[in-house]
Amino acid sequence: MRVSVLIPLPLTGPYDYLVPEGMALARGDFVAAPLMSRQVIGVVWQVHEQNTPPEGLDPAKLKKLIDRLDVPPLNDELMAFVDWVASYTMTPPGAVLRLVMRSTSALEPPRMQIAYVLSGTPPPRMTKARQRVLDILRDNLPRTAAELAQEAGTSSAVVKGLAQAGALSPVDRPADRPFPTPDPAFGGVELSPAQAAAAQRLIEAVDARQFSTVLLDGVPGSGKTETYFEAVAAALKQGKQALILLPEIALTVQFLDRFADRFGCRPAAWHSDLTSKERRRTWRAVAQGKVPVLVGARSALFLPFPDLGLIVVDEEHDPAFKQEEGVIYHARDMAVVRGSLGHFPVVLSTATPSLETVVNVAQGRYRHVVLPERHGPANMPQIDAVDMRQDGPERGRWLSPRVIEGLRKTLQSGEQGMLFLNRRGYAPLTLCRKCGHRMKSPDSSSWLVEHRLKNRLVCHHTGFSMAKPKTCPGCGAEDSLVGCGPGVERVAEEAADLFPDATVVIMSSDTVRGPAAVERIVEDMLAGNIDLLIGTQIVAKGYHFPRLTFVGVVDADLGLSGGDLRAAERTFQLLSQVAGRAGRESRPGRVLLQTFMPEHPVMAALIAGGRDGFLAAEAAAREDYALPPFGRLASIILSSRDPHAVEATGRALAKAAPVSEGVSVLGPAPAPFALLRGRHRHRLLVKAERQINLQAYLSAWLAQVKPPNNVRLAVDIDPYSFL
Repeated sequence: MRVSVLIPLPLTGPYDYLVPEGMALARGDFVAAPLMSRQVIGVVWQVHEQNTPPEGLDPAKLKKLIDRLDVPPLNDELMAFVDWVASYTMTPPGAVLRLVMRSTSALEPPRMQIAYVLSGTPPPRMTKARQRVLDILRDNLPRTAAELAQEAGTSSAVVKGLAQAGALSPVDRPADRPFPTPDPAFGGVELSPAQAAAAQRLIEAVDARQFSTVLLDGVPGSGKTETYFEAVAAALKQGKQALILLPEIALTVQFLDRFADRFGCRPAAWHSDLTSKERRRTWRAVAQGKVPVLVGARSALFLPFPDLGLIVVDEEHDPAFKQEEGVIYHARDMAVVRGSLGHFPVVLSTATPSLETVVNVAQGRYRHVVLPERHGPANMPQIDAVDMRQDGPERGRWLSPRVIEGLRKTLQSGEQGMLFLNRRGYAPLTLCRKCGHRMKSPDSSSWLVEHRLKNRLVCHHTGFSMAKPKTCPGCGAEDSLVGCGPGVERVAEEAADLFPDATVVIMSSDTVRGPAAVERIVEDMLAGNIDLLIGTQIVAKGYHFPRLTFVGVVDADLGLSGGDLRAAERTFQLLSQVAGRAGRESRPGRVLLQTFMPEHPVMAALIAGGRDGFLAAEAAAREDYALPPFGRLASIILSSRDPHAVEATGRALAKAAPVSEGVSVLGPAPAPFALLRGRHRHRLLVKAERQINLQAYLSAWLAQVKPPNNVRLAVDIDPYSFL
């Protein structure tokens, strides 16, 4: 028998192999296969019952498979999903399969350990410690000697003595701990009538056992999480698995606790901070159907769930769901695809829906469930603008008098404040005040950001880091390098000077590493040990701090520059989420936006609470220019260490672009980050009408030009970043 095996490498497609005598194989099985001089692991993508080789293939040259792995096979739904993602993103299917096989150690035989059960033979001598051990094992669950000793409050020697006496029988047990089973009937908060009605619509979607996409649209603090937990409970009652995608899994300590309050245990998690051991344990348990609910970052979408019944995409608008390297995809959109292929519902939850989702609702593709008010006694915070042209800070300062006064009143009343600035470090630019030399990364075209807490200059795009020099590299002047502009460290320095008795903490990806560090800050905020929290966008990720009543946005205009077609939409979403941290319980909240453009539509919409009007205006503007979601875009990114090669390849591509009605090609042009990680970058942008098959156009075009080996070409369908 001949089979086609897909290997997790960026190859053009599956390779054919012969099946050895006595090896039973089916589609989706994991196999070990020879590839040139090495052995690789792949997946049987097709079984050819009649061993008739395709034309041009010499059967004598086919190699035999080496082994079949003892791993649950991939199901048809996931295999179809891999093929769909590969086709849509124009990526080799093997590269997408690599996302599925993220833990190669999980494909190895599971490690076993010795555990003990009752043998039925009483020991010749009984003690109280021995009796406790025997009583524990009456539930027939195997336990190791260490586990029995801990539960019985005795030593391992007692357990081993019972085993030697024949009272305990040794058995092999997988070394990996099983995941706890969430109980859909465990607990939960009492839902308001609006929440109960919304939850019922989500439950009905799950019970229908067919594909649908539902937008759960609720203001910050309206209880969206508790509402969609009821849909998760409905999936569990059906014996189905549920996946909850979050944009920043390392920042979800409160979420995991809320899940435990509702279901009696924390869910399994999947994110970049997992150890290789936990990654292997989780992957294998998911594949075996032993993980009822998993909470994960975008890559969790490719885990081998055998029986998914629900996907929830929380904060569906968040740009962190877009993967920008390797296989370039948007997890929100691919979640909808996986739900369609698996015939189960997908819930998109947010307070600030993306324009793509809003248009899909308007056109009837998605259902709409609304939570218009905050849960309980809380009201939405009052939002005002501080016109920095008239009421700006003192020279050399970054906080306006109104923000300072708002913080002072908040701290005097025993409440908590937050300052938001989406800029890490101390200063975004370091230059010489003698000659004007700007400190720049050697492997990118971006400026080095000063991090005063570490006394380093850092490139946030490549990770390059260096100590701040004492002399200017340009003119040699000593102590002439100064930071320009504020980052969160500089704002914290100013706040500490203004409020010396307050406890000020910075929360950014530089100062908070991993879930444990986040958990400490969350616990300190809830305990009242922090007076003023200063942070970047990670502070906007759904946190609930009951005593936080004042939020000051240091630079509300920061995201509005750069020419990104989604700049206004993203700024509105981010500032709405930040503002939503204030006044989430009985104490009223207040938000001040420091801006040089209070008349900007984003600021006006935030102050007036006019989200729907803002989105309608954005939609009209996009439609006028046939931009997404009313048109289609694709980016072609060329990069090379040789600037001449990348320029020549860009010109050749532009010259070969097919002329097609409804399609226009812009570029090539140097990317805004023209040098990144030592590679020179040029971009071309393809703009097409909505009905155009963009992938077919790109395939026909790119087939005409083969880039040289030293030029890398990447395609980004539906780009979110234009840098």
